[in-house]
Amino acid sequence: MGDGKYGISPPVLAQVASEIAEVHALGVEIAVVIGGGNIFRGVAASASGMDRASADYMGMLATVINGLALVDATEKLGVPTRVQSAIEMSQLCEPYIRRRAVRHLEKGRVVIFAAGTGNPYFTTDTAASLRAMEIHAQVILKATKVDGVYSADPMKNPAATKFRSLSYLDVLKKNLQVMDSTAISLCMDNGLPIIVFDLHTTGNIKRVVLGDPIGTRVGNFKTERA
Repeated sequence: MGDGKYGISPPVLAQVASEIAEVHALGVEIAVVIGGGNIFRGVAASASGMDRASADYMGMLATVINGLALVDATEKLGVPTRVQSAIEMSQLCEPYIRRRAVRHLEKGRVVIFAAGTGNPYFTTDTAASLRAMEIHAQVILKATKVDGVYSADPMKNPAATKFRSLSYLDVLKKNLQVMDSTAISLCMDNGLPIIVFDLHTTGNIKRVVLGDPIGTRVGNFKTERA
């Protein structure tokens, strides 16, 4: 949503699509799990009194809107892209089928996974972890608003320190807001590393893929402060 309070920012959309195209040009297989908080947050609506299941389904629909916007932006750059939704809506996108998703990746297409897991009470983080396991991804790249994981919210606490690397257990013990506990546990059980980095710095997706030491690595690592 960029600087707006809600909705889709065309400049941000173009930037993300451009960076995906750069990484795609390297020959990397890319799957994107997309959220919908710029349009509707199920958790926030639930906290305001809406039925949690209904609110979560609305949030899932918001991710499909974002997925359709991103596929349009990436295909304008010549990158073949497919959207797969965990909630079937055949007029808009493909249903999520694991083997089909893997085949798209093998053919050099970017795959966007929308509608989370298709179930309420599960976050986009959990959807990302689940899809990563299913397609045998090598790493989860969590693109966010900050340049890594901190000991506290750096926006509220100037004394917060950044971690260069974290173990799964320390993320859970310290209750660090990397991903929700279900997602972290799933990654830990399957040994899948996570890299948390700042999406808003142009070129960061490519830097992470090329192994530049930015952001925070989470996995079977020794916890180390930057």
